[in-house]
Amino acid sequence: MGGATTVKRPEGTDSPSPPPSFEKEINAFLAWTQLERGLADNTTSSYEHDLAQCACFLSKEGAKDWHSTQADDISAWVASLTKGGYAVSSLSRKLSAVRMLARYLVAEGIRPDDFTELLINPRKERHLPETLTIEEMERFLEAPDTNLPLGKRDRAIFELMYGSGLRVSEICSLPMTAVDCDEGFARVFGKGAKERIVPVGKEAALAICNYLHGGRPRLTKDGTGGELFLSMRGKGISRKMVWVLVKDYSKRAGIEKNVTPHLLRHSFATHLLMGGADVRAVQEMLGHADVGTTQIYTQVESERLLDDHASFHPRGRTTS
Repeated sequence: MGGATTVKRPEGTDSPSPPPSFEKEINAFLAWTQLERGLADNTTSSYEHDLAQCACFLSKEGAKDWHSTQADDISAWVASLTKGGYAVSSLSRKLSAVRMLARYLVAEGIRPDDFTELLINPRKERHLPETLTIEEMERFLEAPDTNLPLGKRDRAIFELMYGSGLRVSEICSLPMTAVDCDEGFARVFGKGAKERIVPVGKEAALAICNYLHGGRPRLTKDGTGGELFLSMRGKGISRKMVWVLVKDYSKRAGIEKNVTPHLLRHSFATHLLMGGADVRAVQEMLGHADVGTTQIYTQVESERLLDDHASFHPRGRTTS
């Protein structure tokens, strides 16, 4: 198609002007997005701004036009945007505009190759999950008053969540028949109704037995079902209630972190790896389909080791 087609742009558009040697292809591409693909004016305007911004950078860096632009040139542009503080989502959008232009140039025979083909999309930074220290975890587990039926229940819930890495939804739906304290395992149905067997440690088993003998019988009512953990109404405990309990007991234990049920699961995984557990075994216990999801906890442990080295080794890294 010809490059002389006029592009309809929204009023108030404030885009940088691309260098003349880059402008013809940008205009033709923008017209194509509207006429051939029917994209909205706002979308076309965003493409116009991003491509003009890219062209200005390329020109300053010595590229003559789109014909001479290479993947390294675009990588340098993205790197400059990263240093400029652009969010990953903005970088991805801008790179997407350039990718579309490159494919258009190939489709129209303007270029023989796609100069963006080997570029890697910016990745969102994965924030390492916060965890409790072992000392904080012990304080938290000791917070329930096990002289009371509800305290016995809450201690059993927390010991099982931390000791076996269960999700809050798995705790709430766990039937009595799924836990074998004598053999030390529990049968759990996780995401996608996938069944897995998780170990039940000695402390969790003791807490569950204590609850079954001195806690749960005091909570049963007419119509109580087979759920292991009951509310005061004799029904299966809700996820919301477990969240409330975790918040309450973390305050009682004097823990200042934002403690959630999932934080207990994070702590379970991190403490296992700290003790030398194999990441594949942790993956199986957590019920992760992809080991990559589990490996985030190895990064937590690596960060801890680096911090310990920096703090305690006479030749540790400096913080300046």
